[in-house]
Amino acid sequence: MTTLPRFIHLRLHTEYSLLEGAMRVKTLPTMAADMNMPAIAVTDTNNMFCALEFSETAAKAGVQPIIGCQIDIDFNPVQPGDRPNAPAPLVLLAQNEIGYRNLLALNTALYLRGDGRAPYVTLNDLAQHNSDLICLTGGPRGPLGMFVQNGQTSKAEALLATLAETFANRLYIELQRHPGDKTGDDARHLTERWFVETAYARDLPLVATNDVYFPTQDMYASHDALICIAQGAYVDQSEPRRRLTPQHYFKSPEEMATLFADLPEALENTVEIARRCAFRARTHPPILPKFAENEVAELRAQARAGLAARLSVIPPAASVQVYEERLEFELGVIEDMGFPGYFLIVADFIQWAKGRGIPVGPGRGSGAGSLVAYALTITDLDPLRYNLLFERFLNPERISMPDFDIDFCMDRREEVIAYVQGKYGHDRVGQIITFGALLSKAAVRDVGRVLQMPYGQVDRLAKMIPVEGMKPVSIAQAVAQEERIRNEMRETEQDKREGGINPVKRLFDYAERLEGLLRNAATHAAGVVIGDRPLDELVPLYRDPRSDMPATQFNMKWVEPAGLVKFDFLGLKTLTVAQNALDLIRASGRHLHQAADGRILYTPPPGAQDQINAIPLDDKDTYDLYASAKTVAVFQVESAGMMDALRRMKPTQIEDIIALVALYRPGPMENIPKFCEVKNGISQRETLHPSIDRILDETQGIIVYQEQVMQIAQDMAGYSLGGADLLRRAMGKKIKSAMDAEKPKFLTGATNNGVDKAKAQEVWDLLEKFANYGFNKSHAAAYAVVSYQTAWLKANHPVEFMAAVMNCDIHLTDKLGVYKQEIDRLGIETLPPCVNRSAPLFTVLDGKILYALGALKNVGVDAMRLIETARGDIPFKTLFDFARRVDLKRIGKRALEMLTRAGAFDVLDRNRARVFAALDTLTAYSVATHMATASAQVSLFGDAGEDLPEPHLPNHDDWMPNERLTGEHQAIGFYLSGHPLDDYLPALRRKECLTLRQIAARVQNGPFVAKIAGSVSGRQERKSQRGNRFAFVQLSDPTGLYEVTMFSDILETARPHLEVGTNIILQVEATQEADQLKLLARAVYPMEAIVADQIGTGLRIFVEGTRGVQSVKSMLKRAENDATHNPLGPVHLCLDAPDLPGEVEIFLGDNLPVSPGIKGALRSMDGVVMVEDV
Repeated sequence: MTTLPRFIHLRLHTEYSLLEGAMRVKTLPTMAADMNMPAIAVTDTNNMFCALEFSETAAKAGVQPIIGCQIDIDFNPVQPGDRPNAPAPLVLLAQNEIGYRNLLALNTALYLRGDGRAPYVTLNDLAQHNSDLICLTGGPRGPLGMFVQNGQTSKAEALLATLAETFANRLYIELQRHPGDKTGDDARHLTERWFVETAYARDLPLVATNDVYFPTQDMYASHDALICIAQGAYVDQSEPRRRLTPQHYFKSPEEMATLFADLPEALENTVEIARRCAFRARTHPPILPKFAENEVAELRAQARAGLAARLSVIPPAASVQVYEERLEFELGVIEDMGFPGYFLIVADFIQWAKGRGIPVGPGRGSGAGSLVAYALTITDLDPLRYNLLFERFLNPERISMPDFDIDFCMDRREEVIAYVQGKYGHDRVGQIITFGALLSKAAVRDVGRVLQMPYGQVDRLAKMIPVEGMKPVSIAQAVAQEERIRNEMRETEQDKREGGINPVKRLFDYAERLEGLLRNAATHAAGVVIGDRPLDELVPLYRDPRSDMPATQFNMKWVEPAGLVKFDFLGLKTLTVAQNALDLIRASGRHLHQAADGRILYTPPPGAQDQINAIPLDDKDTYDLYASAKTVAVFQVESAGMMDALRRMKPTQIEDIIALVALYRPGPMENIPKFCEVKNGISQRETLHPSIDRILDETQGIIVYQEQVMQIAQDMAGYSLGGADLLRRAMGKKIKSAMDAEKPKFLTGATNNGVDKAKAQEVWDLLEKFANYGFNKSHAAAYAVVSYQTAWLKANHPVEFMAAVMNCDIHLTDKLGVYKQEIDRLGIETLPPCVNRSAPLFTVLDGKILYALGALKNVGVDAMRLIETARGDIPFKTLFDFARRVDLKRIGKRALEMLTRAGAFDVLDRNRARVFAALDTLTAYSVATHMATASAQVSLFGDAGEDLPEPHLPNHDDWMPNERLTGEHQAIGFYLSGHPLDDYLPALRRKECLTLRQIAARVQNGPFVAKIAGSVSGRQERKSQRGNRFAFVQLSDPTGLYEVTMFSDILETARPHLEVGTNIILQVEATQEADQLKLLARAVYPMEAIVADQIGTGLRIFVEGTRGVQSVKSMLKRAENDATHNPLGPVHLCLDAPDLPGEVEIFLGDNLPVSPGIKGALRSMDGVVMVEDV
């Protein structure tokens, strides 16, 4: 910088002013430097989200960062109970570290007040935390400006006096000028004269700011759209909304000098303030609370005792001396790096969790490679048994913070966090903020909405943006790649003549400018920080409205450089499944090592009874389950691709599962066939060199793990494991300079060890390829063990395991349907929901699964707990007894309807139609009973409410079987007690219709065309790019659920038959794609029309007593009125009763309905013994 600066921006909003600022932190220092500004301030609205990031970025660019904040103040407080006035902003800038810490405290006060209002601070807050802060009064829309605009100059004078007293010589009267802004000009004209005159009168300095929101004038229109996104407004709406001006951009000092030519001191004071704020936020070494007086001695004592306890139980993988030497080595590294406290803190909360029966995962990530962690029970994998490397976790040659990711039971994770808060202090434990960005698709959708473009058009345009991996490509890439988008954006000749702009081009132009800006703040799902002091002494705090726990305002990337150490408290559903299965096993009167048939599955070590981590890893039934790919609901291996890999691999040891977990990813996946072929003796293993072949024994000669790359470098080229980790890291991250430095070292080391130079080059090339592919073995081993545990439970305790799996997905109807199919395949009986025996969750009774009341749609587990509590140990006797004991109003009508449809009241009244019609009556009776009880109006003859007369229930014919099944489907999401096609199966077989199960088996041999019957359960219609309609139709048959694709030609003719509940027959083309069955419809037929000629010509119905006669009469009468039932035929009634001489046969007529549906309906009626074809 050759000339003295004329102006410094002191009021500026980055992308961290969410949906408001559009100045990018990364480019801001360069923009300042290009304009001869040696310093620049960031004053985001009510936050310091980027304070450390901006400080580091600016300092590295040679620009002085000024840390500030535009902070809303409750400048005009009201009496308690009155509606509060809107706050107005001041700008606060930190002069030094004391000011910075005061700014942290004020930012924390914004969010932790807890009164439900939008963020603000009070004048009292400013009085407490003003030291070493410079205050700018906020301009025309600041608190002084708002008083002056409203004609309340006396209040403005009083407030100014308060601010002057609070900030002394650190208060500046802020002036802003934005030409062309009518509203802003009005505000300026109303306030500026008062500001200037008052400043001169009180001898207060003036300062000029521009309130910057975007970098250049030409971004105004797209930024205006951003403001609308924030407000839920429209760009072109006539109603009042927030508007800025094209002048709110990053102006040059020359432009500002022209604007304030009449007040040069206001510009000079910006430079003076910059000189006064010679401070920047800095990074800090990790800070942890002190766990013990002598943490080194405490860690050594706990680790040594823990290792001895482990070795007394486990079969050691090496001599005790080897274990002890490894432990001492690790302890030395941990001490040298200064991390004993970290290990002790993690061990403490994990040991606390385990001591209270909270399931904890065996490990995750590279931490499983530490023997110290294993000794402290942080992990449950013996690193020597699995050949895991400590240096992959903590490298003695590269100091970095250890990072244990801990899996806890999903349902009890919060208990562990609460323990940590209680131990270290609620003000010293917090979550970590995260930010959601406007990615390309979201930007297009949001901008399209505020431009009021048709939803369908915007949705179609957003879907044109390609996705790479998990994220959509940028808008610039999408426009370059997709000709369809370019065609939509192309301006017509009429647009060019009239000077108009294509709306789609406008949309994409705006969206591209806004892409990548931050949209919202939330909290990290697992990250927790623990400090040795109140967190707001190190970082500003934020609170997500959905959480009671504060969060850091710095995100994951910047919270650790600020000095806070992150701990990951992850919730893993699989641990909850395993614990729930164990609870169900115990509830059945068994222990984990006892099978349902009484067999002893294994002998648990002393003190390890009912511990899932103590099960043997060599169970044949478990590996048979893996090899047969019966792994629905088994952790990590339930996808179709994984099942296919298991069939080929035929695992026989835990190492096979570890390898599969590591290989099943894009890239390494291509090695799965070779691995399987070598393992099963189909092809020969490839060897590399005698010095390293043993390293690849467990992976069939293939480099699978990062640890293998490290061991090869150690054994072949003489690397230390720390050096080998640096090599692995350089290769994995493709750091060319590091790789260029390492290659000669590797080749020389290999040559010195007697390896041929060409072979050394070959191995180097191989390592270079696989280092990028290689997976962390410690992580793969930990998750393979969890997978094995779930597979073991399924193989040895299938009933309890499947019930537990369904409990964890109790609100996901689609998944419950898949699990129900698996339960049927396993031959496990499912008992339907029942108010007298079912619980809110899935339970087990005599080897059967009791369907959960809480799994019904629109019911909820909590409401069903009311039924369980009221029932206690005494079953309900009647519907009225149920209504008296359960407050039906709290259950809700919708829930009662679902319980009825699902048959939960069948034990009290089998007539579901009658119960359904009586629900309002029963609810009114329940309300009256409970009101009487509550008011203690005890009658002379009984308890309160007991003497209320039972109402009369309506007399309804019961639903026919198909209606009952339809009701079940509505309540449960799939058919439970039967299937609408059950009665048609013989006729369908004669028509050569295959079941879903038969088609799935046959398609393994190649594509073919078949007929399949199905009951329609859903349909989604779509439009192709050419405008043709097609549909995905969901159906089921007695063997499972499936989906059929229908194109327009078939859809148009089939649509009348595709209503939910309709039974149809389809001709389909069956193919197998990526291990998934695909069905394409070629024709659709109504069921009755196809099977009519396969149905018997008549029916003979055997009944007992008059009850049976009435049932048959009622059913046939209803069937005659339903024209959909055909064909017609003769019906005979065979009556058997004590007062008859014998069986009497009565001919009822020739033209009565005799379809399979009618036959099934008659079979279910009261008094009907049997129905047969004639």
